[in-house]
Amino acid sequence: MEGKANDSIRADGMMIEGIRITNPNKVIYENPPITKGDVVRYYAQVAERMLPYISRRILSIVRCPKGISQACFYKKHPGPGSKEVVTVPVIGSKGETEYFFYLESKIGLVSEAQMGTLEFHIWGSRVDELEKPDMMVFDLDPDEGMDLKQVRQGVLDLKNILDELALNSYLKTSGGKGYHVVVPLKPAVSWEAFSSFAKRVAQVMEQKWPDRYTSNVRKVKRAGKIFIDWIRNGRGATSIAPYSLRAREGASVSMPISWDELDKVAPDEIKMVEALQRIGARDPWQDFFLNQQQLK
Repeated sequence: MEGKANDSIRADGMMIEGIRITNPNKVIYENPPITKGDVVRYYAQVAERMLPYISRRILSIVRCPKGISQACFYKKHPGPGSKEVVTVPVIGSKGETEYFFYLESKIGLVSEAQMGTLEFHIWGSRVDELEKPDMMVFDLDPDEGMDLKQVRQGVLDLKNILDELALNSYLKTSGGKGYHVVVPLKPAVSWEAFSSFAKRVAQVMEQKWPDRYTSNVRKVKRAGKIFIDWIRNGRGATSIAPYSLRAREGASVSMPISWDELDKVAPDEIKMVEALQRIGARDPWQDFFLNQQQLK
């Protein structure tokens, strides 16, 4: 990939958004070859589209500083090294204080990428209203070897149920084997009510089509079915952020797509290069934050 105008090269590395990028030629993805410099440039370029979804949300991240073929690790607590990353104390269920982090700027995003971060996972609430979630995510997780046609039917069945509840929903690829259906909401109810609602939606699908879907997290219950993963809607749970890369061969992206594209785009089809091309086109989620819907 070619550099952009705001990149500069120094003897000790590359500069992007004022952040020194060490080892920019380090290969992170091997097939096709994608370097650390490419990854950082990707996040710099998608920042304008991505930040509205991740800004001021507690993050859990996946770092692969030596590339995805080496050991990657999951991180949810703040540490040294990243710029414009904000630490936030959160009271746990037993009254203990735990420290998490979030970011709210392009520099913060680039800084995390410089530290080897590939995946960004987000809470369903913002730090401003931490106990009132505002983004519900359903992850349709198919059993191994399931035909993609069945998965797409599951997405439509879920959308129809949400439509019946007068809830607008949005579609994105997971970058893996399923799709995510996302419901923007005003921050109005508790985590308990939010999670219970999501669980009930999954149970309705299971009851209407018991041979197709399950709301049970146990793998033994998923044989030949799609797990409607509602569990991501609990306090402290996370889901992969829109526009985030995945730490998987090929550099797939969890990409917002239009409902019209469901039958055309596979869950892991959109890779980093295509994602960059897509952000130059119309945003399929352009009215996402205009929704005023809420749970009661």
